[in-house]
Amino acid sequence: MNIQERMDSINGVIKNIAEFIQNHSEIKSDFNDYLQTIGAASKNGVPLQTACFSYILERNIGEDLKSIPQLYLENTKDIDNETKKIVKAIDESISSVFEIKKVTKAGFDLLNIVNERRYMITSLMKMTAFRGIGSGDYIIARIFNLNGDYYLLEISGVLPATRKDDAYRFAVAKIIQNPELVYLDNPEKQKEIEEDVADIHKKFIEFFGTTEIITTNKNADDLIGIFNDYAEEGTKADYSNLIVEPEEYKYFNVSEFNNSYDNFLENSLGGFSSHKEIYDVGIIYDEELGLYAIPFYGTFNKIFEVKDYTKIVNYDACIKYFLENDKYSANLIRTVANKHKNFMEIVNAVLAKNYTLEELLKKYKKRYLDNKIISSTTVLYRSNAFSNTLGLIEDNENKPQIDTTKKIGRNDLCPCGSGKKYKKCCGANV
Repeated sequence: MNIQERMDSINGVIKNIAEFIQNHSEIKSDFNDYLQTIGAASKNGVPLQTACFSYILERNIGEDLKSIPQLYLENTKDIDNETKKIVKAIDESISSVFEIKKVTKAGFDLLNIVNERRYMITSLMKMTAFRGIGSGDYIIARIFNLNGDYYLLEISGVLPATRKDDAYRFAVAKIIQNPELVYLDNPEKQKEIEEDVADIHKKFIEFFGTTEIITTNKNADDLIGIFNDYAEEGTKADYSNLIVEPEEYKYFNVSEFNNSYDNFLENSLGGFSSHKEIYDVGIIYDEELGLYAIPFYGTFNKIFEVKDYTKIVNYDACIKYFLENDKYSANLIRTVANKHKNFMEIVNAVLAKNYTLEELLKKYKKRYLDNKIISSTTVLYRSNAFSNTLGLIEDNENKPQIDTTKKIGRNDLCPCGSGKKYKKCCGANV
């Protein structure tokens, strides 16, 4: 099969999946609801073709949260092996931020600035559709691998070369939300990060003597900073005064967590200590997935420790928060469940269900069951996109670019020019 025949086959499969979602009785109903939700049916809404493509690539439906390509394979008879390969490749496509290194006759030479890998991409559309996009520009795009060749499925956003800072900020935001993107399709990077996880796990146990520490948000940043000093330099400071329990274990909405894109990066990396309210934070080390700083982890555990869990303020909302929040892994839920024999009894009472633990994890943490997702805190240690973004975090000030090729000690002056130590400035919580 030559290149043109392969491209025709891919486009044919995409067309068939699009027809499938508009004709299958159950999926058609969900698709129409999706169109209404995003305003595709309105005059000035999202174009139908764009909405259709987004639905195919991003939607998961049903009790088992299956993807549209998976449902297409299950509900379509007499699919040949070549079509199955294409559908599965589309289902495993990669959405990321890329720098265009070169525009070719058939596609692009791209650098994925999230996983730091170069790709030669063949476009499924004529290259005339991309006039005005050139070398040095940044694109938010989705690509997929079929038999070792990479193809461009869509470009959903374009940033000119002059907006490099915005491209990198967006890349870091994607990493915080989906940390696996840093090592997805890059086994060398994954090996690096896994070696970090194993090394830092040993140091965490050496330093704290446990894998779990509970304190308040007012002390969590300093506690993490002291541990980072030990992990990097072997300096073991006294941290006993930073282990402080809140006056009351309770769950509530923290306003600073309600991030818009404009302040997402700053609020995600700016630490807990600046928050107005006081709440508990668990500093957890997962031997497989790395370091986590988890708000209300103590409260979550307390629900299963007290005689009357209904006395914990907003206990039901707290349980749902930990189940529904995509940042918290299946490992975390399983750890808490294994510590408390009454875990499933109370969770089922709150949900009005009768799940087993495995059924609960399949329902709420399927993403973690299907993929190895190392914590964003751990992954950022090895992210060049994050290193390149450090100088942007403080109020959009114009500062000299940090040379990320040089080792920066946490007690050194921050190279951004603030006059503060690196650990108190751009290196906070890193």
